[in-house]
Amino acid sequence: MKHWTLNSLRMGVDMQRRIFLAGLGATGLVASIASPAVVRAAGGKALKFGVLTDMTGAFADSSGKGSVIAAQLAIEECGGQVLGKAIHLISADHQSKPDIGGNIAREWYSERDVDVILDVPGSSICVAVQNVARHRNKMFITSSGGAADLSGRLCSPNFIQWTYTTYALANVAAKAMLQRGGDSWFFIVTDYAFGRALERDVTGVIEKGGGKSLGRALCPSNTMDFSSHLLSAKASGAKVIALANAGNDTQNSIKQAEEFGLLNGDQKMIALLIDVNDVVSVGLDRAHGLLATIGFYWNMDERTREFSKRYSARMGRPPSMMQAGVYSSALSYIRSVQSANTKDPAAVVKDLQSRTFDDAFSRNGRLRADNLMVHDMYLAEAKKPHEISDPADVFRILATVPGSDAFPPIASSDCSLVAHR
Repeated sequence: MKHWTLNSLRMGVDMQRRIFLAGLGATGLVASIASPAVVRAAGGKALKFGVLTDMTGAFADSSGKGSVIAAQLAIEECGGQVLGKAIHLISADHQSKPDIGGNIAREWYSERDVDVILDVPGSSICVAVQNVARHRNKMFITSSGGAADLSGRLCSPNFIQWTYTTYALANVAAKAMLQRGGDSWFFIVTDYAFGRALERDVTGVIEKGGGKSLGRALCPSNTMDFSSHLLSAKASGAKVIALANAGNDTQNSIKQAEEFGLLNGDQKMIALLIDVNDVVSVGLDRAHGLLATIGFYWNMDERTREFSKRYSARMGRPPSMMQAGVYSSALSYIRSVQSANTKDPAAVVKDLQSRTFDDAFSRNGRLRADNLMVHDMYLAEAKKPHEISDPADVFRILATVPGSDAFPPIASSDCSLVAHR
């Protein structure tokens, strides 16, 4: 097994850094990075990344423009080229719509020579892109898609789930809440693939631990008024009110929960997917004490701080775990293309599966046969307002959970790529 430690590299090429954002109708926003000198020297077709993300919707804080910057940093760290050819980067807004996401992926792969698509918040959009990638024999690595089914029953040879899954979210913070006595739950669920998968996986954890679900409230994505759902949760008497949502829906749920006395009272609230940008938006006066499952935290150690300093110089704030995952997946992909001496997806995946990953994002990472990248996850807790000096330093790491414990055992996988299937 090869072992990587990805430190900040001194670049031998003085590259011009350019991001061009322009409306291109269905293809959304486009960015390009490569100096003219590198392009002239490369010859032939460049390696091309496409960051397909959410620029304006519910996931813009945790992915969006920050994911484009994260991929750009990875490209720069490799000197802007691989196999003697330039690396280009384009991006687009999928507008949180599977049909738009699928159409962009189809155009990128077929007409714009994109080799690999990154990020893609929204599990239903991931499914659409995954189908296109399979038919076009192209690579797709998601950092923001979380439904465990993506690397389970829906797995495919050219698709990699890099950052987290709903199973890991359930198996870390939800299990910790159960161990603290939270044995009855009420779910507020965003009615899409991710929300339903998250409720299912958490319910499995709590039932295995002797707990039970007392009910659920289904909400459409981008719900503005959660009052009726929160009142149902309060009336249920459940010890734990679980938010099986993400992004703006999570933020609005927490803000409105305060109005009904549901924060830090007898009933405990858990946001099953919450990141640094969500907590900053909500404010520690509301969010303090919330448990979280995270795969990356910007202020965890010297390596996370070094990467986050470079990222913050461009973005003005620290990266989320999804954005850090985009950086890690892009950098790892480039290095495997170099090692395999080809962009062929099967060869690149084989090389990735031969490695371990230990970088600014990942600790003890490895890519399994089901193309799930398993790595250490962390149980975190939102700090109290008086405990911070940096407004973005919102989490305290309570425990490190090895990937073998956080993610499902491969023996239980229903992925067709796994030998026992």
